[in-house]
Amino acid sequence: MPDIVSSETRSRMMSGIKGKDTKPEMILRQGLHRLGFRYRLHDRNLPGKPDLVFLRYKAVIFANGCFWHGHSCHLFKWPSSNEEFWHTKINRNMEVDRENLARLQEMGWRVGIVWECSLKGKYRINSEEVIELCAQWLQTTDMTSIEIGGQC
Repeated sequence: MPDIVSSETRSRMMSGIKGKDTKPEMILRQGLHRLGFRYRLHDRNLPGKPDLVFLRYKAVIFANGCFWHGHSCHLFKWPSSNEEFWHTKINRNMEVDRENLARLQEMGWRVGIVWECSLKGKYRINSEEVIELCAQWLQTTDMTSIEIGGQC
């Protein structure tokens, strides 16, 4: 199916999509900061440049967009135009995510993933509950990862 907008318009639209300071990320940052957690942002020295890095807890949190990271939820739908490109792009994103997760864990980091659908959409969870789950996880010494998604 051909795109309904010109390639120049599509390019302009896509260039406007942010990778940092997204709404879900800002909700997490503000909520955790309010609870007294201090963190670094987008540390380039760590695999995947995690959104939030908690040195004190040797933990990182990614605020993942459901579309870009191929989350199996109601917010993700495979595009019907330029299908081959999008399948390649999103599958590669998912592969890189798995590689980064493994590398971080090998380095001794605990990894948290908060999916966009947990904070947005019809199955979202109360944002204060998401922040509280992250806070509880950060304060444990358990090496397990946490993944928070919407209630489907």
